[in-house]
Amino acid sequence: MNVTPLVDVVLVLLIIFMVVIPQMQAGASVSIPGAANPDQKSDPRYPPITLSVTSEGGLFLEKQPVDRQALVRLLRAGHTSSPSSKLILKGDRDAPYGLLRALFKECQQVGFPGVSLQVGDLRKEGA
Repeated sequence: MNVTPLVDVVLVLLIIFMVVIPQMQAGASVSIPGAANPDQKSDPRYPPITLSVTSEGGLFLEKQPVDRQALVRLLRAGHTSSPSSKLILKGDRDAPYGLLRALFKECQQVGFPGVSLQVGDLRKEGA
């Protein structure tokens, strides 16, 4: 039995998965700032809700663009459907600080059990 065609198919599938999986991350593509001591991983039974802020101030709840007026309503609906899930605020390092601070306060007022800022690891960035 010749296994060469089987190996070729498996390698092609591997390459496809290597390209597709990174595109499935939640949120918008942002360049996040670093942290020297990152938190431990969260509980996998309660996946976090991700709110992303781009450098221009655009808002994305998970991967869906959202305007500022509808944000609190959508956050309340997400918290109601999954009250044990935490919220991750993922802000671009060039995003307006005042906007991030106001969003952090609004997210805390919704009642999530935890609101976290997603940052990169400074040790990996070389800083």
